[in-house]
Amino acid sequence: MKQWSYVRVSTQEQHLDRQLIAMEKLGILRENIFVDKASGKDFQRPSYQQMLRRIKKGDTLFLVSLDRLGRSYSEIQNQWRVLTKDIGVDIVILDQALLDTRIHKDLMGTFIADLIMSLLSLFAEQERTHIRARQAEGIAAAKLRGVRFGRPCAELPANFGDLAAKWERGALDIEEILARCGVSRSTFYKYLAMWRIRQGQENI
Repeated sequence: MKQWSYVRVSTQEQHLDRQLIAMEKLGILRENIFVDKASGKDFQRPSYQQMLRRIKKGDTLFLVSLDRLGRSYSEIQNQWRVLTKDIGVDIVILDQALLDTRIHKDLMGTFIADLIMSLLSLFAEQERTHIRARQAEGIAAAKLRGVRFGRPCAELPANFGDLAAKWERGALDIEEILARCGVSRSTFYKYLAMWRIRQGQENI
């Protein structure tokens, strides 16, 4: 029987240090720690799938928190069943003392652990839904106040308007404009579209 751990963060920029230190304190070997830097929206993650192929009945899987397993209520429930029932792995959630399937392995103990897991994963999904709703409301309110999101509008070269007007009249060829503005042909046409919009023209 082996001890394993699964560690996950959602993006490449996030750090794994806190989770790895917690597992090292438990004495779990580094080669027995499966690591993913991926969203928890589903379970098609390379290391998680590798873990499912390697863990065996009677092994113990440690996680810092339940949301490291995933973020979907139904998906967490399904994977909990796969791990504990189909494979026969014990699961220990470090920040929830009651989520330790090694203790009280009778029917009542198993029922309590499954019930707590279901409640926690449901609450976590509901909180994420509320957070997304609050973010959407905040963005909508900011837009009403005139706050603009996304990249700022690019500034045209100071002499672009005069040069573009001459180009449209046929007084300058495009190569001369490119040289004067110091831009590529594709950038020139992008600037031209922006300039025309600012001039209030309808045919871009």
